[in-house]
Amino acid sequence: MDKKENPQTAKMLAQVPLFAGLKSRQIKSVASAFARERSYGAGEVIEKEGGSGVAFYLITSGSVEVRKAEKLVSKLGRGQFFGEMALIDKQPRSATVVSAEAGTKCLVMPVWNFKAAVETDSKVAMGVMKELARRLRETTNALTE
Repeated sequence: MDKKENPQTAKMLAQVPLFAGLKSRQIKSVASAFARERSYGAGEVIEKEGGSGVAFYLITSGSVEVRKAEKLVSKLGRGQFFGEMALIDKQPRSATVVSAEAGTKCLVMPVWNFKAAVETDSKVAMGVMKELARRLRETTNALTE
């Protein structure tokens, strides 16, 4: 990602719940940690269940489907993220993520930048934990229905 895109990325990140509580300086730092933005076609596999985790993804447009053994687990859209679990626990990817529509775009943060962001900024770490807790509750509720 080139430097002239950073202000636009920082502005978008400020609207994402995960980063909304950060100061401007912190948001700029997080924005610079994203290596690039990638585009995906409809049905394109972004990450495969069982694969190794090398990046964290933030959806900037479009949507993705999270699938476990071909079963739809959830659908994520703009401002939501995925890929954090395999980076945190160093286990294989727990699900397959597929672009749900043409023109889906994601900012991609390499694992080493993700770890640095989580380790150096407690607000980022807390935001990731809150989302993990929300997803765990959602899964638990779905299993008990």
